[in-house]
Amino acid sequence: MSQQSLAEAVGITFQQVQKYERGTNRISFSRLVQIADTLRSRLSDLSEGLDQNASAQELDHLNQLIAKDGALAMLEAFVAIPSPALRKALLIHARALVEVKDLAEP
Repeated sequence: MSQQSLAEAVGITFQQVQKYERGTNRISFSRLVQIADTLRSRLSDLSEGLDQNASAQELDHLNQLIAKDGALAMLEAFVAIPSPALRKALLIHARALVEVKDLAEP
């Protein structure tokens, strides 16, 4: 299947498919499922050669983080900020708060 055909089948641009392929843009899990379905393949077929243990460890770490009270709301708010510069400023501020908290605790 051509990249153009794949793009049309999943409702994205040809350029977006190229960005996914080159790793320029990250691909969401739901989009990956959609692409696998379009290609009539399993998700595991698309992840061949990846370190499965590292992926499982990363997923476990993400699950632990997102389980914290307010974490999902914070992530949703962060993603909703349209400006990359503002997202970066918020991240810098959040990291500074962690350092201040660490200094304040005995």
